[in-house]
Amino acid sequence: MTLVAGAAEMTPGHAADEILVAFANAVRAAGVGVTMDRTQTFLDAAAHLGADHRRGIYLAGRATLCSGPDDLDRYEQVFDSWFDAREALPRTIEKPREPAKSIPLNSDDGSGSDGEDAEDAMRVAASDHEVLRHRDVAAMTPAEKALLNRLFDALHPRPPVRPAHRRTAWHRGDLDPQRTLRRTLRQMGEPGRVEWRRRGTRPRRLVLLVDVSGSMSGYADALLRLAHRFASAGGRNRPVEVFTIGTRLTHLTRAMRQRDAERAIVAAGQTVPDWSGGTRLGETLKFFLDRWGQRGMARGAVVVVFSDGWERGDCTQLGEQMARLHRLAHAVVWVNPHRGRPGYEPVQQGIVAVLPHVDYFVAGHSLATYAELTEVIAHA
Repeated sequence: MTLVAGAAEMTPGHAADEILVAFANAVRAAGVGVTMDRTQTFLDAAAHLGADHRRGIYLAGRATLCSGPDDLDRYEQVFDSWFDAREALPRTIEKPREPAKSIPLNSDDGSGSDGEDAEDAMRVAASDHEVLRHRDVAAMTPAEKALLNRLFDALHPRPPVRPAHRRTAWHRGDLDPQRTLRRTLRQMGEPGRVEWRRRGTRPRRLVLLVDVSGSMSGYADALLRLAHRFASAGGRNRPVEVFTIGTRLTHLTRAMRQRDAERAIVAAGQTVPDWSGGTRLGETLKFFLDRWGQRGMARGAVVVVFSDGWERGDCTQLGEQMARLHRLAHAVVWVNPHRGRPGYEPVQQGIVAVLPHVDYFVAGHSLATYAELTEVIAHA
């Protein structure tokens, strides 16, 4: 098979598996969420269907690299520009490849150069990931966003906690006279060990309000993935509620509790009717408080608002509703993507209206700031 476009630069000595891996990377660069597991599955499928047939490669990639109908057009464009049907690939894939074994960084087997090369490669990869962690999400390319989506798995959010009513046994704290007495009676009145107790903790409710208006469109996908990390880590014992705000309020908790992040994002897209619309924060906050917050969802909770503060409505109403929310909630966190930019000043009317009623005003434009946000929420 003759190779064109990106594959044209490869020499004839390249094996078929190298070419197919490069093709999978090209599909990822086009914006399709191709993971390493999908790439390995693609190679296995190509080995079974026939790596020397264009049709076999096409079907193998379509079935393994694409996660939904939206990916098919991009996949076909990359496939048409990558392969030409005049020749066949060299048939070097005879069986599914074994997973690559990890190479220890400190190797004493005499192959010092190989160990140094592996260490250098891993250092470069770690450096690239660190740079990506601090990049502004809105300025990323589709390929960088695909990689960033996989890095969200490294976030392990912890819920905020509140004191429980019951006291539990502990190795220090307050004297527990009942347990101490029972232990003494079991020992026939002989003095025994003194028992202690302390007040336990329970997860505090967490409410996430994500702005999906037009001014936040560059950050909406990443913020929903962050909300999914909180919601999927929650449950009956870790209550997490997710809403989107814009021109209207949409309850997304059920969609965000799906295990797979991609399915959760797709479900959110099918549920939210006002993507990239206007911004009426005051009205939507009032509706949230009237229907949900006043009844107890926001009472004593940590409420996190993800928004840049652009308000098309009355900023006075926005300030009034934020004051009302602050009276109900245990803590209010406002996450502004522009907060982390050099020279940023909170001079917008919406931000000026809400700042007096916010406990934490933090940045939210990169994966590094999201990691910091998880710590702020955990200690709120």
